[in-house]
Amino acid sequence: MKCISLQFKAPYAVDFVDAPVSEPAEDMLLVRTRMSAISAGTEMLVYRGQVPGELALDPSISALTGRFAYPVKYGYALVGQVETAGNRIDPKWVGRTVFAFHPHETLFAAGQDEVIPIPESISAENALFLPNMETAVNFIMDARPMIGEQVIVFGQGIVGQLTTALLSRFPLKNLVTLDRYAFRREKSLQAGAGVSLDPNDAEAGNRIKRLLANNSPDATADLIFELSGNPAALDQAIELAGYNSRIVIGSWYGTRKAALNLGGAYHRNRIQLISSQVSTLAPELLGRWSKARRFECAWEMIRQVQPAELITQRFKFADAANAFDLLDRQPENALQIVLNYDEGKDGQP
Repeated sequence: MKCISLQFKAPYAVDFVDAPVSEPAEDMLLVRTRMSAISAGTEMLVYRGQVPGELALDPSISALTGRFAYPVKYGYALVGQVETAGNRIDPKWVGRTVFAFHPHETLFAAGQDEVIPIPESISAENALFLPNMETAVNFIMDARPMIGEQVIVFGQGIVGQLTTALLSRFPLKNLVTLDRYAFRREKSLQAGAGVSLDPNDAEAGNRIKRLLANNSPDATADLIFELSGNPAALDQAIELAGYNSRIVIGSWYGTRKAALNLGGAYHRNRIQLISSQVSTLAPELLGRWSKARRFECAWEMIRQVQPAELITQRFKFADAANAFDLLDRQPENALQIVLNYDEGKDGQP
C-alpha cells in the first residue's frame, strides 16, 4: 500500500509525494480518503505564501505538526472510510465513514480520538463542512447576539455564509452582509441576509447607515463580524460600529497588516474588538461547554443548513493544482471546492 499526499512546495506550487503505508499499529485505524475540502481562507494563505514560516501549523490538531515552512502538507477537512483497524480496536470501526482534521492525502493512520464518526443522518459532502460550521458556531458563541440587534457581516465566503445562516435564526432587527462578489451576495440573501452589498461600492457605507438609521437614533451597528480576510474591512467595521458595540474578528490575515484608524470614534465609543478562534473555547464557557458539545451543536446546524449546497466545483484529487489555481484566480466563480479521491485503490489518476 502507498499513500499519495498533496504538498505545498512553494508559493503557488503544489505537487504530490508518495510513501509506503504499513498496516496500522494495534491501537490505530487505517483510513482511506473519499473526499476533502479546500479552505479558501487559511489554506489559500498557505498556497500564496502569506503565512509566517516560523508559526506552528496547528497545535490543537495532531495531523498538522511542524510549521508553515515549505514544503508543507496542509488541509483540515477530510472524509474517509476506515479500511482496517489494529487488534486493540473494536472491529466495528471497520467500514465506518469518518471525518478527520487532516491534510489532503489518499490514505493515513489515525487514532480513534483523531477521527469523528459521521452521523448517519448527514451526508459525506455535508460532513466536509464540520470545521467551518464549528467555526461559525464559535463566532456566535463569542458574539452573543441579542434580540433586536443590528448586525453586519463582512465577508461571505464559506464561513461568512454559514455565520449568516446561523444569525438569520435569531430575531434580529437587521442582518446586513458585504462581499465584493455578486455570486456570494446572492447566496448570502438565500442564507437569510436582509441586504447584501459590495464593500467596494462608494455608497455602501451610506446605504448601511440609512438602513440602520430607520431603527436606531445614531445609525450604527450593535454587532459586526469581520470574516472577509481583508485587513481593510476591519477599519470599515470600526466606522459602522456603535457605542460599546462588538466587532468579532474571525479573519486571519497571515502576514498582512491591518492599518486602523483608532484616533476617531473608536476610542470614545468603547468599541470592543473580540478575537475569535475555533481551536479553543471562550474561558467563561469552559465550565459547561467542551469541544465535544460544540461538535454536537455544529452537527445539528449542518442538519438544518445543509451546506453541501454551497459546493461550486468538484475536482479529482489528481487535478488539485487546477482547483487551487481556480480559487486563486477566479474567486468570484468559486465558493467551496471539493477534491474527490475515486481514481483508484492507490489514489493514482
